[in-house]
Amino acid sequence: EVENTEGRKKVANNETARLAVLIDADNASASVVKELLEEVAKYGTATVKRAYGDWTTTNLMGWKEHLHRHAIQPMQQFAYTKGKNATDSAMIIDAMDLLYSQNLDGFCLASSDSDFTPLVMRIRANGLKVFGFGEKKTPSPFVNACSKFLYLENLGATDADTPASEVPPAAVPSA
Repeated sequence: EVENTEGRKKVANNETARLAVLIDADNASASVVKELLEEVAKYGTATVKRAYGDWTTTNLMGWKEHLHRHAIQPMQQFAYTKGKNATDSAMIIDAMDLLYSQNLDGFCLASSDSDFTPLVMRIRANGLKVFGFGEKKTPSPFVNACSKFLYLENLGATDADTPASEVPPAAVPSA
């Protein structure tokens, strides 16, 4: 891949990189969706945009306006058992389906949940980039597994503010 003059990544055939944006709505704030998608646009085109959660609960009510405004497909996942990760499981299954059925160049995963670390490692093992987005409380295994990780609190920062923090992947010791 090469970088064009606008800073977007291009694939070998001169098309902008195709990215899947998967949002764990249980662990990401709807208030930063606009800034998140603006940041994603720097790396390619969001050809798939999905947000996962139990949309029947009151704690996700604030998402509806953002889903419609930004054409994000809500993916319903009922919480079959309190405290379990049904939403995480649905997102992981969809990511694997997309990995093998779509012609994607990378994934953007928005969550502060380290349960997605093995998913990131699996996607990267297939040669795709993974851009992670999460809060500053995100555990380091998830942050370090991503090709690039950006903190949601810093998205949309002006030049006078702190720019979106990037955390490079951790050095992998050779075996």
